Amino acid sequence: MIKSRDPILVLTTGGTIDKLYFDALSEYRIGESILARVLDAARVTHPVEIVELLRKDSLDLDDADRALIVERVAAAPGRPVVITHGTDTMTQTAAALAPLAQDRAVVLVGALAPARFAESDAPFNLGMAFATAQIAPPGVYITMNGTVFRAAEVVKDRAQGAFVAMP
Repeated sequence: MIKSRDPILVLTTGGTIDKLYFDALSEYRIGESILARVLDAARVTHPVEIVELLRKDSLDLDDADRALIVERVAAAPGRPVVITHGTDTMTQTAAALAPLAQDRAVVLVGALAPARFAESDAPFNLGMAFATAQIAPPGVYITMNGTVFRAAEVVKDRAQGAFVAMP
């Protein structure tokens, strides 16, 4: 468990959580991260450092992007980390981060609806991620759908529209 006021490093990489839609006929695009506004609206007082790392759909992330994420996490040894990430390749990035989570929790989180939408799951998922980063034993986690998963033990079930534990 971390000390109660250790700052949480938050890396934003894009994904649905930061998507913008202009109208029903428009293509989405990933805009400037809305994370700081979400945390402000939730009245989060825990120290946080937000770094906007990428603005990509997770299907567009490549090995160089994952290497950049790993590099940024490695540059902050011992600090708890929350990473906003698209859900489609979240488990791949989590696997790349596993060697760096020996001394802290690294938590990946996303949303199935953009944070800008009134009925988004983003604020709740972010709350779960922040709580997990503060109290979970060292390891890599995914927090989605009201559940904390060890990253190596979860898959995205497209039919259910949710993450589920591996059988």
